[in-house]
Amino acid sequence: MERHDPPLPPDPKDVVRHGYNAVSMLYRRADEDHVYADWIADLDARLPRRATVLDLGCGCGVPVARALDRAGHAVTGVDISDVQIDRARSLVPGAYFIRADAARVAFPDRGFDAVVCLYSLIHMPLRDQRRLLLRIARWLRPGGRLLATVGQQAWTGTEDGWLGGPAPMWWSHADSDTYAEWIAEAGLTVTDRRIVPEGESAHALFWARSPLGDGFV
Repeated sequence: MERHDPPLPPDPKDVVRHGYNAVSMLYRRADEDHVYADWIADLDARLPRRATVLDLGCGCGVPVARALDRAGHAVTGVDISDVQIDRARSLVPGAYFIRADAARVAFPDRGFDAVVCLYSLIHMPLRDQRRLLLRIARWLRPGGRLLATVGQQAWTGTEDGWLGGPAPMWWSHADSDTYAEWIAEAGLTVTDRRIVPEGESAHALFWARSPLGDGFV
């Protein structure tokens, strides 16, 4: 389908919400537990027993929330799509799900051992992404982990008929060096950074950690 770089929509988050409402079943089937399996296993191995995990952009709860719930962790999922959240509540009844804009949702400081943002930050305006990383740092407990996929190269635009569905989808991402700067600005330390090939393009995978002491801001 055609990808193009139009002017910013009046509310790009509405494009994202309606887009995922339209293609939820096309984007992720209920049996796709194998997706991101290595990343989830790595995260599980780094977590304490019965950790608290926030899955921002949780989609239908598969695979991240379901895998971590099955591993014994307390999972909270947030997604902007009504359909995705309805499916998540059905597919992962042991987790807690909130239909909300991840850039606006509020949580107490130091409430999570890990925050996961897989392919979700890049559906927000850049100013929201930077601010959200600052808030994520506050939500993490000392030594807490961030696992995030972001843009490898800067691009903002839409794709009509995404995944063969009836609705457009919208993305906006900076380049990976900028994300590294924003993560550091938030007070987190990048512990691993990889390129994730995606057909003719790529994303960047970041692991980051909050400081162990009491002095992080």
